[in-house]
Amino acid sequence: MRKLFCSLTAAALVLALAAPAFAKTETVTGQVVDAGCYKMDKSNTGADHKMPKGDTKDCAAMCAKGGKPMALLTSDGKVYEIAGGLAAEKNAKIIPHIGHTVEITGDVMDHGGSMMITADSLKMISK
Repeated sequence: MRKLFCSLTAAALVLALAAPAFAKTETVTGQVVDAGCYKMDKSNTGADHKMPKGDTKDCAAMCAKGGKPMALLTSDGKVYEIAGGLAAEKNAKIIPHIGHTVEITGDVMDHGGSMMITADSLKMISK
């Protein structure tokens, strides 16, 4: 039993150390969008969104303040969920940039079939 436990612990350590190797540091430029609302309707890229019960003003900011996932939409249509320090404290660093074009440098990885970028800061490109 002890041998099995040691083997499992060693395997877990190797996987934990290798996990960052699966992420690739990249710089991605795109527009900050509400991931859920964009997925529901591709025209929901700004602060105001079209919802089934009518247009909702500042929908993206309300969702972000509620801790909903925010994403980076690139000009070629790729969507990267934003994680890490940028998404901390219910997206506090992201909220002022909703709908703006920004540049994020961070670790990019495939997260269950969707792309994710983990970073602590962003650079404003345009409003």
